[in-house]
Amino acid sequence: MRIGIDARLWNQTGVGRYTRNLVRNLLILDKNNTYILFVRKQDYGIINDQLLMIKHQNKLKIKNWKLEIADIKWHSIAEQIKFPKILEKENLDLVHFPYFSLPIFYKKPYVVTIHDLIINHYPTGKASTLFPLLYYSKLLSYKFIIYQASKNAKKIIVPSIATKNEVIDHLKIADEKIVVTPEAADQGLRIKNSELRINKYGKYFLYVGNAYPHKNLDRLIQAFNVFHDQRPKTKDLKLILVGRKDYFYKRLEQKTKSQNIIFYGVATDAELSNLYKNSLCLVMPSLMEGFGLPVLEAMANKCLVACSDIPSLREVVKDNALYFNPKNITEIQEAMSNVYDQKYKKEITENAYAAAKEFSFEKMAKETLKIYESCFSI
Repeated sequence: MRIGIDARLWNQTGVGRYTRNLVRNLLILDKNNTYILFVRKQDYGIINDQLLMIKHQNKLKIKNWKLEIADIKWHSIAEQIKFPKILEKENLDLVHFPYFSLPIFYKKPYVVTIHDLIINHYPTGKASTLFPLLYYSKLLSYKFIIYQASKNAKKIIVPSIATKNEVIDHLKIADEKIVVTPEAADQGLRIKNSELRINKYGKYFLYVGNAYPHKNLDRLIQAFNVFHDQRPKTKDLKLILVGRKDYFYKRLEQKTKSQNIIFYGVATDAELSNLYKNSLCLVMPSLMEGFGLPVLEAMANKCLVACSDIPSLREVVKDNALYFNPKNITEIQEAMSNVYDQKYKKEITENAYAAAKEFSFEKMAKETLKIYESCFSI
């Protein structure tokens, strides 16, 4: 087969990490099919070097991969008009779109990965920098595109059973068309204990992710401030927020007065692993998640997890976390208190570490390859 993979989001977080790990493992696993990666011009050199490194590290001699420039922004008119023409030139048997933003006029076989349906639950202008009218027009476009993408796909890939149920419920897609392929902690985040750096922050709680409204950071900060005010002896305790400083993070930082809250910005894999290992725990207060990759990363680094009691996180962490109602500031604060006072079973982090080993991007890639092959028996 000639299989195309839309790699335009290669250097982004989230979908980018998913795409990079999928491609890396397919490169190692699959010697039979030919792959064409569609990349943005600015990423071409970096991706080419990374693929050559993977081939060298794994002593691969295969030549069934190539890069094609598709210098087209996602969520754009050009994506709908120009991208199909670029894809059609390659005479592909199948295309994998690892993100729902795809050209709906592309009529050849494809599979699509839907990571979550969060925006279906939180369609508010508060989550956008756009004027309300423009925001709602884009929201309607999003709903139309994701519906069309799902309806016309040969298969839909999702990272969790929770997201599968969302797709069935909201998009009215048949159960048998949706395949769950859980993600994993990136290998670069599994740093050996011997590489542990000195902790320069003292005692701290950790949050990893963006600052979109569904991430619920306002309540997390309120809970931390309550905990901090009620415990005078914790005056040096900190809350570290890790994530790219976009509009939402900058807005949050402007209205946050406490000097004990650190807006870290983007962390390298080594820095992030070190932050996980030295923290009191990862606090994940999301109102909704498609998978919840930071909790898995924390588990892989023997970092205690305190998180929202929501289906997707329960699916990943199971009983290996301290849970709270994300809409209840008191419960979030009490979870922090229990962590700080060590009122939890000490084996919970070891159990979580063992559970994290059950997730791997190699498994995900193997299942994805089966999905590609199954599309020709449909």
